[in-house]
Amino acid sequence: MSDLSYLKDKPIAVLGGGAVAKAVSADSALAGAKVRICDLKPFADKTLFGVAKGGVKFYGDQLNLYSFSRTGQATYDLVTTDVAEAVKGAGLIIMATPALGHVPFFERLIPALEDGQIVHIIPDNYGSLILRKMMREAGCAKKVIVGGWSSSPYGSRVDIKGGVILPSIRVYYRAITLRGASLPSTDQADFLASTKFIGAFDGVNGGDGVVGGKTVMDTGFSNVNPVLHCPGVILGVGTMENYGVVFGDEKTKFSIYSHAYCPSISRVQLSFYREQCALAKAIGVGIQDYDPKDFFSRENLLGQEYMGKDYLIPFEEQDPIQFGTGPFTIHNRYITEDIPVGCHVYHELGKRYGVPTPIIDSMITLASAMAEKDFYQSGYTLDHLGIGHLSGEALLKYLNEGTIAPK
Repeated sequence: MSDLSYLKDKPIAVLGGGAVAKAVSADSALAGAKVRICDLKPFADKTLFGVAKGGVKFYGDQLNLYSFSRTGQATYDLVTTDVAEAVKGAGLIIMATPALGHVPFFERLIPALEDGQIVHIIPDNYGSLILRKMMREAGCAKKVIVGGWSSSPYGSRVDIKGGVILPSIRVYYRAITLRGASLPSTDQADFLASTKFIGAFDGVNGGDGVVGGKTVMDTGFSNVNPVLHCPGVILGVGTMENYGVVFGDEKTKFSIYSHAYCPSISRVQLSFYREQCALAKAIGVGIQDYDPKDFFSRENLLGQEYMGKDYLIPFEEQDPIQFGTGPFTIHNRYITEDIPVGCHVYHELGKRYGVPTPIIDSMITLASAMAEKDFYQSGYTLDHLGIGHLSGEALLKYLNEGTIAPK
């Protein structure tokens, strides 16, 4: 493993202005780092409103098994809409946008990269593959480490009042372990070790620690969002759309975890997961291991991120921590991101490797009808990830060693 002590005195650049970006940046600043935050126009006019003037309020219960917590008013060294300005001289670059925001940021990031920088994509959502592909296409040979994570260190929500995005972020749990990987895997030891210089990972490193995935594809398969969100929203859509209308409390208090999940949906989620496992096995990459019983609880797999394997709330009980986490419409990232990115990549891999994915495909079909959008047409393809031309053996060689066969 390399000497990463040079990262200690370098700024951290966080790219994005949403919930994950605000949480990671504010937490890292409160931990003592010099932090810069950057979002692109025109979104920054709303997402970074008030941030330069007064910083970001970071608060919330932050439930976790080891009671790690940090709160306060975080201030930044720089608030900008210029990616090059944000990353100049930075040691760590944290990409924290929804997957569909990766490409616009990467287009601006690649010309500004400097040797020795380490890029963390939270969550990865195949962003590492896309960034490396775009670097090759741009002729960028900077010696940087690129990797991503299966999830965020938090459950977090931005505060919105009267349509105004406020400079505050509520964190309602902290992960005690996260699964990450680099592309190529030869950089993985340094990639994982660099989290010690990111305050946002203090709860993880002080908990059960980071876990290295079996190639960066592992982080995609281990992202619990598609298996949790897609069946939960699609099969629970009647509860979601009627909540606060013909039954229930105020609509803004709805949560798929609190009000939609049930044993029947859990059985679909378990079937979804088994299709993921079959794909991972066929490709030769890893996936986070779960027992069937882990799916049959109020918070399903999510609670294990912050409370461990023994945390199981029965369906007969509620968990107020999730109240108000939504979603409140089918046009939400739980569908608009997790279907075309998560589910459709599995669909494409299933065709390539001859693995049937009927449950996953049903999610794409139903979501397309509900959202009135053809997610089979708009979903991520293997060519978009830069791996469409690779055989199974060539893909593993690329993931592990970074050597990619030409088209």
